[in-house]
Amino acid sequence: MSYSNLTADLHLPDPVAQPEFYASVPTKRLLAWLIDSLLILIFCVVALVLTLGIGFFFLPALMLTVGFVYRTATLARGSATWGMALMALELRRHDGARLDTLTALLHTLGYSVSMAFVIPQVVSVLLMLTGQRAQGLSDLVLGTVAINRRA
Repeated sequence: MSYSNLTADLHLPDPVAQPEFYASVPTKRLLAWLIDSLLILIFCVVALVLTLGIGFFFLPALMLTVGFVYRTATLARGSATWGMALMALELRRHDGARLDTLTALLHTLGYSVSMAFVIPQVVSVLLMLTGQRAQGLSDLVLGTVAINRRA
């Protein structure tokens, strides 16, 4: 699989003509989410130790903040969180380009909002499982897509 399969004007790969870009993406996204959640938890435990336990009183806010910063920074830097990178996934914009800082921030904001409410999260998961490009709710709104990285 190579990115030469992308059209010259950098549109996203076609899920019918190039299904290898989308093979097992929902499963890989779930595994990446589990890895990222574990990393965020580890970062929060380190923060609790560094604050001599004071951070425990603000644990929900600490978890939200650390998660938001982690996801935004990793998406902006490499178009994938560390969990996504381990699963050989990356996010691409509607034009086929890697995520920039603003798109990474908006994607993380959309993810955070959908995680805060049950119905948007259920809709997002259903969309990932049934859509041709396995896009979640935030992906559909922003025009982003998770694809398999080239080997």
